[in-house]
Amino acid sequence: MTKRRNFIRQTIGLGASLPLLGSLIRQMALSHSGNGVIPTIMCSRGRGWGEKVLLPAWQKYQETGSILDAVETGSNVVELDPEDTSVGYGGLPNELGVVQLDASIMYGPTHNCGSVASLEKIKTPCSVARLVMERTDHVMLVGPGALAFAKMHGFREENLLTDRARRIWLRWKENLSSNDDYLPPEDGNYGLKKRPGGTINVLGVDANGDIAGITTTSGLFGKIPGRIGDSPIIGAGLYLDNEVGAAGGTGRGEEVIRTCASFLVIEKMRSGMTPQKACEAAIKRIIDINGGLDRVDFNDKMVAISKDGEVGCASIMGSKDGPPEACYINESGIHVKAGRYYKEWS
Repeated sequence: MTKRRNFIRQTIGLGASLPLLGSLIRQMALSHSGNGVIPTIMCSRGRGWGEKVLLPAWQKYQETGSILDAVETGSNVVELDPEDTSVGYGGLPNELGVVQLDASIMYGPTHNCGSVASLEKIKTPCSVARLVMERTDHVMLVGPGALAFAKMHGFREENLLTDRARRIWLRWKENLSSNDDYLPPEDGNYGLKKRPGGTINVLGVDANGDIAGITTTSGLFGKIPGRIGDSPIIGAGLYLDNEVGAAGGTGRGEEVIRTCASFLVIEKMRSGMTPQKACEAAIKRIIDINGGLDRVDFNDKMVAISKDGEVGCASIMGSKDGPPEACYINESGIHVKAGRYYKEWS
């Protein structure tokens, strides 16, 4: 406390403006809670996307003191980026060429939540999900109802199918079968060996130990129209408890749903596991219910953050670059969390 008072006196002595002084005091309060909590925001991707997502999220947290605003800001970065083909604007479409988005949000102090599913024509589904949480007594809105709700609150209808996503979808359609009437391009290099999916989790804890989280996605590429994965389902793609932490899942959503994987991670943490061990336990459960690793031809990844800012990351399989990664930011900067995949610990 003495050091803080001296710092403020010195700042005043240097003639700092009152707005600047207020900003400095706010940042110090946010960074040093006095209760052992280290404010931390994490996302389920590595450094490249981590920097894009976490720096704006951290700035928003420093400006407002709201961890809910922070995780929304970070999630919006991916939702609005046309170069990302797995979330929001630019996301890959369903089998009919229509982009349908899913998102969920949860806030620890109230234990309240909101989600949208099969939402079309709105770039930032997590922001609509937040309004479902804050402006209704419902948890989930889907399809046309979710779109009408978004428009009622001022969101503009926009075309979400970028030219890049359209070309990928068209090439996929042309290579689905050799017995239909679609002809693939002459060079023959446009087929997809694997149907891509993609999601991002953004989770955070503030200086008071309050927690917020978001999961947002465009879902499985080429999905049956109306298919909903784990991302908008509380307890599957996202779950948190303000006394424990937050968790989220990416990958094959059906498996995350079948295991209530995010809820499972939180309950494992509640029983004393670290976020890392809890994520590994959820991944093992997914493998076990499928009869073992040799019966698994998909990947799932779980990430988690504890109330004190510790993070975890685990997946079924590693990537071409090695183990799975997550990224987090705190007052000391951005850090990469090297997770583990099943064969590393089994």
